[in-house]
Amino acid sequence: MSAVISFPKKADEIISYNPATGAEVGRVENTSAEDVENAVEQARAVFQMWRTTSFATRRKFVMKAREIILAEMDDIALLISNESGKPIAEAFSMEIAPVLDLMQYFARRAEKLLKPRKINIGLYGLLGRTSKIVYQPLGVVAIIPAWNYPFSIPLGEAVMSLMAGNTVVLKPSELTPFIGLKIGEIFEKAGLPENVVQIVNGAGATGAALVEAAPDKIMFTGSVATGKRIAEAAAKNLTSVVLELGGKDAMIVFADANLELAADGAVWGAFCNSGQSCSSVERLYVEESAAAELTRKIVEKTKKLKQGAGDSVTTDIGAMSSERQLKIVADHVASFEKEGAKILTGGKSKDLFYEPTVISGANNSMRAMQEETFGPTLPIATFKIEAEAVKLANDSEFGLTASVWTRDLKKGRRVAEQIEAGTVCVNEVLYTHGIGQTPWGGFKNSGNGRTHGIEGLMELVQPQHIHVNKLAILPNAWWMPYGANAIETFKGFAKYFASGSLFQTAKLTPKLLKRIIELRKK
Repeated sequence: MSAVISFPKKADEIISYNPATGAEVGRVENTSAEDVENAVEQARAVFQMWRTTSFATRRKFVMKAREIILAEMDDIALLISNESGKPIAEAFSMEIAPVLDLMQYFARRAEKLLKPRKINIGLYGLLGRTSKIVYQPLGVVAIIPAWNYPFSIPLGEAVMSLMAGNTVVLKPSELTPFIGLKIGEIFEKAGLPENVVQIVNGAGATGAALVEAAPDKIMFTGSVATGKRIAEAAAKNLTSVVLELGGKDAMIVFADANLELAADGAVWGAFCNSGQSCSSVERLYVEESAAAELTRKIVEKTKKLKQGAGDSVTTDIGAMSSERQLKIVADHVASFEKEGAKILTGGKSKDLFYEPTVISGANNSMRAMQEETFGPTLPIATFKIEAEAVKLANDSEFGLTASVWTRDLKKGRRVAEQIEAGTVCVNEVLYTHGIGQTPWGGFKNSGNGRTHGIEGLMELVQPQHIHVNKLAILPNAWWMPYGANAIETFKGFAKYFASGSLFQTAKLTPKLLKRIIELRKK
C-alpha cells in the first residue's frame, strides 16, 4: 500500500482505505457492544409493526430504494471501487446491476412466492379436515457480509428479508464500512420507517456482539473458521444461521469444448475482482489432449489484461482488498513453485496489486490446490477420462460452484450432476450469484443454507401449519376413553385407512360408526 499522511486513529473508529492508492476514504465510529444490543432491541420492537405491513407497502419502499440507486449509480460505483479496489466496470456489472435485478424480482414476486399453500392430506380430507402452510416472518435478521462484494450481497439479503416481513441489522466488513452506510442511507432516503434497517460498524468484536444479541436469523458470508465460531455462538440461543463460507471451485474442460470460449471463461472466472470471489475458478482440469492449446490461449489472454486503480475505465484487474489476502496469494504461488508447478505468467506483486498468475503442472496433492486462495491465480491440471475429472473436482473440502465445458450437452449435464457443489454450470462460469432467481449456497465446508431464489426466501420465514376441522360436530374416533372396541377400530385404521386407498378405507366404516356412537354415549 502506498504511504499516505493521515491523523492518528482513535480507539473507537475505523479507517477505510482505498487499497489501490492507500488514500484514506474516511473514518466511521466503531459501534459498541451495548449499541449493537440496542440496535437489535430496536429492530425487534419495530418488527411488530413491520410484519403487519402489506406486500404492496414493502414493494413500494424497495422500488423507491431501487430508484435512488439508479439516480446515484455513478457515485455508488465509485465508492465501491474506492473501498474494495475492484474496477469500476465490475462495480457496475457484478454489484449494482445484479442487485437491481434482484430488487425488482423479489419486490414484485415475494407475495406470490410466499402465498399460503394448501396441503393435500389424503383421506383425512374426507373427514372434513383441511391443512395449509402460511409463511410467517422470523423477526430480526442479522447480516454479516464479507468485503469482496460489499454492496450486492448485503443489499440483496436485506431486500429479501424486508420483503419477507423481517427487520434488519447489518454489520458491513471493517474494510468497506462506507458502503454499508450507503445502504442504510439508501433505505433512509426511500422513507423506510426508522430502525427497520440499521447499520452497525466494526470488526470481529462487533460481529460477535451482534451474534450475542440473539437476532432471529444470521446471514454470514466469510471464512470457514469464522463461520464455525458464529455457528457455535449462535447455538447458545438456538439462532438459525445461513453460512456461505467460500470455495475452491473447479472448472472441467473436455477436449471437445469450444476452447476459445473456455479460455475466455477461465480468464474471467479466475481473475475478475482480482480472484476475490468465493466462486472464482481456483482449479482448472483440462483433458490431456487439449491442455497445450487451452493453456496457450489462457496465457495469451491473461497477458493482455490491464491492471491498475479501479477508477480507470480501462482497468481489468484492480488491487487486492487487503495486505493479509495478498500474503495468502503470494504464499500459495510460492508453494506451487516449490512443489514443482510452473508459473507461466504473473507471480509478482507491487503494493496491493498482485499480477494475474497462470500456473501449469498443478495436481491435487499440492497444498495450494486444497486451500482457498481467494486471489488472481489459475492453476491448471490435466485428466485422461471423464471419471477422473469428476474425482479430481470432488477432491476438496469445499463445494460451492463448478463448471463443465463441452459441446456434448448430454455429457455436460451428466458430469454436472456428479459434482459435489451447490451450483454447477455447463459452458458458463461464476456469475450465477448475479441471478437473484436462482439459489446460492454450497455443499461440504462451503456452508449451509441458501440465499437468493425461492430457497433463499424460505430461509427468511418460518412455515406455520394451520389445520382446520370443518365438521366439528362429532368426537374423533381416536379420543378417550379406550377399550376393546377402540383397539379394534385403531387396528382398522392401521390396516385400511393407512393404506391410502378409499376402497380399503370403506371396510373401516362399520367399526368407525360403532366407535363414534360409543364415544357419544359416554
